Amino acid sequence: MRAIHPFHSGASAIGLGLALLFGGARAADVPPSPEAQATSGQSAFDFLIGNWKVHNRRLSRPLSGSTSWYEFDGTSVARKVWDGRANMDEYEADSPSGHIEGMTVRLYDSKAGQWSLYWANAKDGKLEQPTVGEFKNGRDEFYDHERFDGRAIFVRYLWSEIKPISCRWEQAFSVDGGGTWETNWIMELTRSQ
Repeated sequence: MRAIHPFHSGASAIGLGLALLFGGARAADVPPSPEAQATSGQSAFDFLIGNWKVHNRRLSRPLSGSTSWYEFDGTSVARKVWDGRANMDEYEADSPSGHIEGMTVRLYDSKAGQWSLYWANAKDGKLEQPTVGEFKNGRDEFYDHERFDGRAIFVRYLWSEIKPISCRWEQAFSVDGGGTWETNWIMELTRSQ
């Protein structure tokens, strides 16, 4: 079973991730005004650029019938790269299950009009397979197919309640091809100064 993380996914672009990681933030990484933000395409993740406090709620044992949740806090810093055609964030938190250091690399495919999100956990040192999706129906939706505890599952990420100073991210699993979903991780992000 792989470590699950909010800003998840990955595959083969370790060199890309390292280049983005050491690229640093610039003054141009300040998020645009809400009026200037587009809600789709290359600008879909402009809302996320900047520094965030992250309150996490995580289901103790996903897909086991558990209703027990635990909570912890973390931080995230997101920046644009490639003139906004990509972005990355660094996430750090101390959870009851241990310290988490990770990063997400998001790449925009202008031909498909979709984003691919690649998560890497410092503990594993590799990018995971991507979740792929786009902004629609008032939220960003991303999907992939993975294995969890030996089972084939669908994974869904939702970005919603997007405002200039806050947003929400959720991860959910489905064992029935997307017919039903069990949410197992919720992040409430609040912009920090």
